[in-house]
Amino acid sequence: MELFSEIYSCYYQVLRRLLCSGRGISMQEIHSRICHEGFAESMLSIIPKLESGAWNVFAREGDLYLSRLTMPFTTPLSHLQKAYLKAILSDPRIRLFLDREYLDTLKDMLAPVTPLWRPEQFYYFDQFTDADPYDDETYRHHFRTLLQAQKKHRYVDIDYSGPTGRRVHHHYIPARLEYSVKNDRFRLIALKRINHGKMKPELLNLSRIRHVAPMEKTFPDSIDLNAVIRQSYYREPLTLHIINRRNALERAMLHFANYEKNTTKINENTYECRIYYNQTMETELLIETLSFGPMLTVTGNDRFLGLLRTRLQKQRALPAPR
Repeated sequence: MELFSEIYSCYYQVLRRLLCSGRGISMQEIHSRICHEGFAESMLSIIPKLESGAWNVFAREGDLYLSRLTMPFTTPLSHLQKAYLKAILSDPRIRLFLDREYLDTLKDMLAPVTPLWRPEQFYYFDQFTDADPYDDETYRHHFRTLLQAQKKHRYVDIDYSGPTGRRVHHHYIPARLEYSVKNDRFRLIALKRINHGKMKPELLNLSRIRHVAPMEKTFPDSIDLNAVIRQSYYREPLTLHIINRRNALERAMLHFANYEKNTTKINENTYECRIYYNQTMETELLIETLSFGPMLTVTGNDRFLGLLRTRLQKQRALPAPR
């Protein structure tokens, strides 16, 4: 296991909680806790390493796994981690989550540290250039308002300008904030009540929100927002087969990170990934699938395969560049 990984930090947190349990844990309980506390694909990465002994952090006694570490143990930040944090602070999107005072405090603490990278060292060849205005104070205010409303289970009053210029004013439940790497934009999955108390998800670009304000009205914990979103998915998910060469599995998990998915191992080098989506996600998912590469094969569903063929035929009919 690497000393540090910005990608798999969740795995470190999951293992830390398992190691600090202070008792023997069965593999069934380990499975359950990893599913609950990690990502959907965490089982593919963590369980084989524990069972094979590659991560030699548990001693096995019968059917139980006991921590090899003495409690309590501390994990101070390494120089590499500090360099990573210093690099993250240079990302303009960090200001959406941290206020100026806290950000200044962190910068002072990390002043002697050289950042692991600088933003100008990266070139995104397949990303749109009209990103969200992360430096705009109004945009940041809207983002934080939605984030706080999510945490406090509050409805929000949103005034929104659609892509065609049509203005929409409605009360929504802010269900989920999502980031699109390709568009370099944040979006809100907002739920609005329709006929007979049912809720319908809508996808709103944050940059098109003209005004947002939290309401006194709250929604109860009994409303499962994820379940409402799942009800909008097509009956059949997109099914992909991933050949795990050139680190394809890891790249696919990152590429499709913002979608709900389930990944299983078919054989030694092949994995099946089922991605759940609805109509609002369809076009972008189609583009992302086409852009991935030859290690990925679409095996279903029929609707998505039809859209894929149509798009490829249109691209083939385009005149060749001179």
